[in-house]
Amino acid sequence: MPRKLHFAAFFERKSPSPDSKEPSVIATCLPCATRKCPITRLSMEEKTLALAQAIARQSLTETDSPPGSPRSGRTHASILQEKVQGFRRTRSLNAPSPVQQFGPCGRIMKNSAMVMTIQDPASQRLTWYKPPLTVLVIKKVRDAAVISPFIQLVQWFIHEKRMVVFVESAVMDDPLLINNPSFGLVQDKLMTFTESKDDLTDKIDFVVCLGGDGTLLYASSLFQQSVPPIMAFHLGSLGFLTPFKFEDFRQQVTHVLEGHAALTLRSRLRCILIKQAEEIKNLDPSTNQLVLNEVVIDRGPSPYLSNIDLYLDGKLITSVQGDGLIVSTPTGSTAYAVAAGASMIHPSVPAVMVTPICPHSLSFRPIVVPAGVELKISVSPDSRNTAWVSFDGRKRQELCHGDSLRVNTSIYPIPSICSQDQISDWFDSLAECLHWNVRKKQKHLDELTDLSGGGGQAEEGR
Repeated sequence: MPRKLHFAAFFERKSPSPDSKEPSVIATCLPCATRKCPITRLSMEEKTLALAQAIARQSLTETDSPPGSPRSGRTHASILQEKVQGFRRTRSLNAPSPVQQFGPCGRIMKNSAMVMTIQDPASQRLTWYKPPLTVLVIKKVRDAAVISPFIQLVQWFIHEKRMVVFVESAVMDDPLLINNPSFGLVQDKLMTFTESKDDLTDKIDFVVCLGGDGTLLYASSLFQQSVPPIMAFHLGSLGFLTPFKFEDFRQQVTHVLEGHAALTLRSRLRCILIKQAEEIKNLDPSTNQLVLNEVVIDRGPSPYLSNIDLYLDGKLITSVQGDGLIVSTPTGSTAYAVAAGASMIHPSVPAVMVTPICPHSLSFRPIVVPAGVELKISVSPDSRNTAWVSFDGRKRQELCHGDSLRVNTSIYPIPSICSQDQISDWFDSLAECLHWNVRKKQKHLDELTDLSGGGGQAEEGR
């Protein structure tokens, strides 16, 4: 019998007692009495039973609907089946559906012709349901080459687009900017914020990054919930995540503001570090962080191997003995993970990568797990040393014995604006930044200078 029909088949309505104010419900399951019930074998949790009983009590009241109401004439079993149908007792292996709204103004354009509930990544396009009024401009720090583009962009947003521009408060202290006459014309018109104090969640409609991949990672850390659409210009070193060139920024930004842009939804990982002392005192975890690339657990300054236990949905999978462990998103698969031997995964693939760092085992290969699972990482009880954790290379802290790190896929992705589309941008970055599959072309047989030796020499030309 299907699980979702199990409760509906065996709930019976009993006559209420004289002192009772509402009908009573007794859950009777004949297979349970004979210990043949599949739910009994699965050790159903008490909260599941409590939920089923609450649903049944509510549905009994609904069966007594007045004549003519939409619910009248329906059987008790059909109403209960409708209630239980959306309830799942087991964790889904699928990634959680990301939110469809990005900041106060941006969201994914809905296609009414689509039948599937999960959109094809190629159909993910940006639309504005009201004109964006505020923009956050983030520039690479300590880089004189970014000063001129930053001033041009800020002036253009203020004078041409009439938008409110937010910048970091530290920008106002940059001597290269303060001493620039052009910046003085707009300095008083800028809004500032401080990372550790101000919440930008509902203030920013649009984000523009000037720099490299690190600038985009920093922008991600500023938004721990819904993220506005991000447009990243390549003014840094590598630029794997920054597809736009600054030379024609006016045309490109105008194109985006008019709603003509494809989006890549880059999934993020929710990382919760639970300290043993916090768990004993039933306190909220002090570290609850979203990462775009990866969370890294390593041995820190200790000379000993790290010994880390890895759990997947509560089950111990393995113990990692080596320099550490990388848990990364598909976006992070081309960062630290690929340097440690992992595969490169397109950011639209719903997955989580687990990559060991220099494992003391020839058979420990990187693995890819479904995006819907929860990973738990803790220091093994018999480990000689503790471990250290960093989130996208920041906020590094110690993972002691008794502490645990829980990682799962967040519902708040990064809506990264594409220069072309989701596929072209990614493969262009692989070719330009990582020189993927670059080699000299094999010569055609007509180009070989000497074929007199026959097949043997031709074979050497391969």
